[in-house]
Amino acid sequence: MIVDIRNLKAGYGSRVVVSIPALQIAKGGHTLLLGPSGCGKTTLLEVMAGIAVPLAGQVTINGTAVETLGAGERDRFRGRHIGVVMQRLHLISALTIRKNLRLAQSLAGAEVDDSRISSAVDALGISGKLDLYPRELSQGEAQRVAIARAVVNRPVLILADEPTSALDDGNCEAALDLLLEQSSACGATLIVATHDQRIKARFEHVVSLVGHS
Repeated sequence: MIVDIRNLKAGYGSRVVVSIPALQIAKGGHTLLLGPSGCGKTTLLEVMAGIAVPLAGQVTINGTAVETLGAGERDRFRGRHIGVVMQRLHLISALTIRKNLRLAQSLAGAEVDDSRISSAVDALGISGKLDLYPRELSQGEAQRVAIARAVVNRPVLILADEPTSALDDGNCEAALDLLLEQSSACGATLIVATHDQRIKARFEHVVSLVGHS
């Protein structure tokens, strides 16, 4: 089991925005977390990634109880085991694409490996962009860099937050194809959280979320 969540309550301060009695996701495959805006999808992904700490409950990712880790331990765990593609891509504007990807390796405590970087960008069709800065990229190219950053450390789990909702139909399909292909290529489980009903048919496992009242 790659994800095992029990009695989860998560939110901000004392405000609970997502409450899940139990959620288990098996290793491998692709899972869609589908729900309307405001139902807590982003918060749930942040808890899975160790970016946020739950208010209550247990969150076990690949056998590790993430909620028991300190902040630094969560950062290292995420860097080594989890690839994250958030709505805002958070590429560092002062660094070239190559240096953004090298930084992702360094922050994970991994040795900088340019061969892994080359492999990731080659697969995503952006090998010619490594010495450019984020501001010099199109939206689609920047999204590909974010996916490359998510897979460069060969994670066991990839989490993507609303990766298609701002895209037209053609680019929606292209972005989803990239996520599915890259997760399969590195043997990672893919979890996508979205309200975008267009992509529902592409997933064998769909979990419907509703807002917490």
